[in-house]
Amino acid sequence: MADLLSDEEIEAELPAEWDREDDEIVRVYEFDDYLRGVNFAQMVGEIAEAQFHHPEIVIRYSGVEIRLTSHEEGGITEADIEMAELIESERDA
Repeated sequence: MADLLSDEEIEAELPAEWDREDDEIVRVYEFDDYLRGVNFAQMVGEIAEAQFHHPEIVIRYSGVEIRLTSHEEGGITEADIEMAELIESERDA
């Protein structure tokens, strides 16, 4: 089991575009059209499978919301931060 991060650790490590909401980290990615968002969500799903760390993904018409938390530990761990960083690196690629 992974250790929960402290508030200070979360603040220091959270990628710039991400926000904290209680025991989750959250980001909404905006897209010009629906299918671009769907394709992005699929890419996030592939990353999640490879990492065996599965976010909540909500697809809307012009955006995709990603929520990460470590349910087993009851909050935010290094695995959530790493997953957010991987998503960011793929989004920018």
